[in-house]
Amino acid sequence: RFQACVYFASVFQAMSCGIHYLASVFMAVTPNFVCGFPGNVSSVLFHNFSASTIQDIWTLWTSTDNYIVVQLENGDIWELNQCSRSKREVSLDLAYEYKGNKSVFSCSDGFLYDDTKWKSTVVTQWDLVCDREWLAKLIQPTFMLGVLIGAVIFGDIADRLGRQRVIWFTSAGQFVFGIAVAFTFDYYSFVVVRFLLAMVSSGYLVVAFVYVTEFVGIKARTWASMHVHAFFAMGVMVVALVGFLVRTWWVYQIFLSIATLPFVLCCWMLPETPFWLLSEERYEDAQKVINTMARWNKINTPCKVSELCSVQQDDLVSGRTGENDTSSIKKHNILDLFCNWQIARRTITVWLIWFTGSLGYYVFSLSSVSLGGNEYLNLFLIGAVELPCYIIACVAMDKLGRRNTLIPFLILSALICVLIMFIPQDFNILIILANMAGKFSIGVAFGLIYLYTAELYPTIVRSLAVGSGSMMCRVGSVVAPFCVYLRSVWIFMPLLLVGIMALLSGILTIMLPETLGKPLTNTLVEATEMGRNKKSCSGKTSPAHSGAALEKIEMFGQETISTEK
Repeated sequence: RFQACVYFASVFQAMSCGIHYLASVFMAVTPNFVCGFPGNVSSVLFHNFSASTIQDIWTLWTSTDNYIVVQLENGDIWELNQCSRSKREVSLDLAYEYKGNKSVFSCSDGFLYDDTKWKSTVVTQWDLVCDREWLAKLIQPTFMLGVLIGAVIFGDIADRLGRQRVIWFTSAGQFVFGIAVAFTFDYYSFVVVRFLLAMVSSGYLVVAFVYVTEFVGIKARTWASMHVHAFFAMGVMVVALVGFLVRTWWVYQIFLSIATLPFVLCCWMLPETPFWLLSEERYEDAQKVINTMARWNKINTPCKVSELCSVQQDDLVSGRTGENDTSSIKKHNILDLFCNWQIARRTITVWLIWFTGSLGYYVFSLSSVSLGGNEYLNLFLIGAVELPCYIIACVAMDKLGRRNTLIPFLILSALICVLIMFIPQDFNILIILANMAGKFSIGVAFGLIYLYTAELYPTIVRSLAVGSGSMMCRVGSVVAPFCVYLRSVWIFMPLLLVGIMALLSGILTIMLPETLGKPLTNTLVEATEMGRNKKSCSGKTSPAHSGAALEKIEMFGQETISTEK
């Protein structure tokens, strides 16, 4: 009962991370637009259609190469393009085609935007079009850069100051910075506040993984940690719903930010994890938390911290008997992940899978609003398809194995990317279904790699392995928006890149060892042998020892580290 309450309270706030990660798909949308004009309009002409206002023309606008002809009250006739305007020298008859002389001017009178879908976006607020379009395209990448930095900073702070304090700070930070974004006064302050919002959102997600993992028992830990992703997906669905209901960007941002306000008001009730308290030798505080857990769970004889520490210490000491002292205190670094060809190949493959999973996840998510049809429904379905994907991932990885689940879903992602290229563009429903299938398959791979990476590496470099993989994941999330922008070069370019990366990752995964049912390795020698390569890593040949308590600690460490980074 206690663990369930803590778990659902913590993962509820994970929805806000999904909300803020994908909020820009509607907040930074660029509607149809043309140059403004000096004066009052008397008539508007678009091909053979005439109207009294430009707003009546937008439903007919089909291409950025189109232009609108307007006649002002003073008789001047202007041709309005997206990034320029032309004044006709001879203003006799209002006609769409004109072969005479024209004077070209810049858009010094601003722009006119189509507000039929969105009353206001950050693009229309600060005219982020034409020569300022690149500023709009930096909104999502700078946010993802904040995600990368926040994961590193708050992950380290959580180890130093505790999970509870970081949970408090990042939860409050998401609410405060989320509301502050809506009241920014210019583009640059908007980007800075969003960057800070990204840092605290990423920090919460990282620490929430660790927090729930340290409270949930071993039997439920895989399912519990995987389904934190599911609540993130629910946040994506909330973005679609709020985007459909609210069409002014700053009101939209406020509604998104207050969606998880209940957690902010009660997060101070969450306790510190006993594992962190024990690591800091705060035994009395740890005992208080354990006693509280016992009362909630109606346990009459709660665990005694003194007895637990005594058993673990005895097993750890006996496990080190006979080891070389210098090897036990040896510092390990990133180069240990390349100590021989077997481990180096494994590291490159794992990094590629992390990168591909993140790239594919955000390419499918960010591209969903450009698939045609109802963009709000598209994003909602792209988020909803993740919910069953993590259930299937959990079942498959325990029944078929980690590698045997990862390979087919990576290759399936690549095949779906190719299939989408051959679907006619007017088959909107089929395209949306194919993209949902692509998001489903890449989601399985993306969720599985956390645990699989931790199992592939020994205890001495497990944290390094998962931490470096997580960094590659963040790099993929930074690259993803730029990949989506390549649609302007070729509409299928993002899918082609994701498909190539997924296929390459799937092929290389064949060479990885299966870890299902195998004990965790403690040394690089054991990890190398798991890959059927007897080549050893010099200077790292300390034998493996494992008592009952040590094995339990490592089982915990495996999954905690796999989410902590």
